[in-house]
Amino acid sequence: MAGARNTVLAGIRRALGADATDDRTPTVERRLRDHPRGPSVARTGGDAAAQRALFLAKVAESAATFAELHSLDQVPAAIADYLRAHNLPPMVRVAPDPALATLNWSAAPMLAVSTGPSDGSDPVSLTGCVAGIAETGTLMLASGADNPTGLAFLPETHVVVVRTDQLVGGLEDAFDRLRATRGPGGSGNWPRAINFITGPSRSGDIEQQLQMGAHGPRQLHVLLVDG
Repeated sequence: MAGARNTVLAGIRRALGADATDDRTPTVERRLRDHPRGPSVARTGGDAAAQRALFLAKVAESAATFAELHSLDQVPAAIADYLRAHNLPPMVRVAPDPALATLNWSAAPMLAVSTGPSDGSDPVSLTGCVAGIAETGTLMLASGADNPTGLAFLPETHVVVVRTDQLVGGLEDAFDRLRATRGPGGSGNWPRAINFITGPSRSGDIEQQLQMGAHGPRQLHVLLVDG
């Protein structure tokens, strides 16, 4: 695929009259290397407590729900409580994320827990994330074997664990965090897809009537864990 990509890009360069000596090349390379930042919203620049409050407020505004936990040990019981309160099946499909591998499911013995990608039949999924963006209450998820993308779109209920140390102010801060954990773009460690999720799936395309679950989960529940 890399060879085909390079062939296509070389054809575009020839058509534009650009080559290695073109003075635009250093400009593009510098921009890709330095990641210049755009305008930021003032409310995202607060301390950790302010970012946490803003993130949870925006999560609620997006029609998602949340629970605040003191440790990962509380996650299984919190999921069981949520499913019971919403009369949902006591079943959860868990991403094979190393950050979730230590969860002690004996704290929720009534839950049927399985791990791996979803085949579309799972009612509830649990995943981690790369970052929680305070500005909009958005979750950044990176695809991969440890967090299969289908888990964020196929089940009707999606539960996401967000650690407080994963909270960032704005979108560019989220990409900074991704670079810090995966290296620069083009390093080979970046995910094939990055998904941004703000609340449950919805659409108002048909007669301007809001329909939940149009392209993904009907319910999004965020577990914000201190850490």
